[in-house]
Amino acid sequence: MIFYSRIFPLLARNALVFNKNVTIRSFNFVSVRPNPKIIDGKKIARDIQKELRVELDEWMGSGHRAPCLIAILVGDDPASEKYVQNKMIAAENIGIKSSTVKLSKTVSEEDVINKIKEYNENPDVDGILVQLPVPEHISERNVCNAVDPRKDVDGFHMTNVGKLAINMDTMVPATALGVIELIKRSQIKTFGKNVVVCGRSKNVGLPIAMLLHSDEKNECPGLEATVTICHRHTPPEELEFFTKRADIVISATGVVGLIKPDMIKQDACVIDVGITRITTEDGKSKLVGDVDFEGCFDVAGHITPVPGGVGPMTVAMLMSNTMKAAKALAL
Repeated sequence: MIFYSRIFPLLARNALVFNKNVTIRSFNFVSVRPNPKIIDGKKIARDIQKELRVELDEWMGSGHRAPCLIAILVGDDPASEKYVQNKMIAAENIGIKSSTVKLSKTVSEEDVINKIKEYNENPDVDGILVQLPVPEHISERNVCNAVDPRKDVDGFHMTNVGKLAINMDTMVPATALGVIELIKRSQIKTFGKNVVVCGRSKNVGLPIAMLLHSDEKNECPGLEATVTICHRHTPPEELEFFTKRADIVISATGVVGLIKPDMIKQDACVIDVGITRITTEDGKSKLVGDVDFEGCFDVAGHITPVPGGVGPMTVAMLMSNTMKAAKALAL
């Protein structure tokens, strides 16, 4: 009941509902509104997909074909298959043509790159993504750099990463874009604010930090924050020192329970990018993030759940990148 009273304050006023001695006839049902503390990534992602559908309809109405997205899936990892499936469903909902190319986990790196080149040269394909991770015998960097930068909807090609570093308009990694869009649409102030990004990966943590710290007057507008990047070699006491002073804490490490309530400043915004599947005490499978959600909920001003926070936004922004690629290639 404690958890529900935190999330649903209106239910707390009707706490007798949970008293086993009260019959079902003795209380009134109430309409429960979502708690404004929780940043609802699912809803915001749905809004973005609706906006993209309108944009796509206008695009096709002016005589263009529907954008086309190709996903290359190497191996048979169940999580990767699920992620790709979610992307294909989103594409269909928006009106983007999409197809998944499945390759054996024993396929050679050369064959994967040749398949990528095939779609690079296909004028009817606008976006290409290779679902990561790939098997150990294949170089992730070589595969990402094989994708035409103009069709690199993941934003992982070294050309796109380099452009982002110098604030040029480019393809930005979808998860980073998703985090930034959550912040903007939740009206979280960033100008001059202190931000801690836990995680320095080139696909997530680093691009988030670059977008947050840079000048809003750039070709790729930044959010004008003061950003500290922490990582796995940051001592726990130092990490706590930085997070306690941060107005926004973004964690993308995959370390379960890394961010605890005593590490968060009152009313700070907490964005959980981490996602890890764990087995609970009763043997069930559960997705959790880096943040102690229930504990941090009482302290934070805004907080994202896992699942239902950053995940849906990653998919939505991947679709946005596909639309962007189609328009650029049509010029």
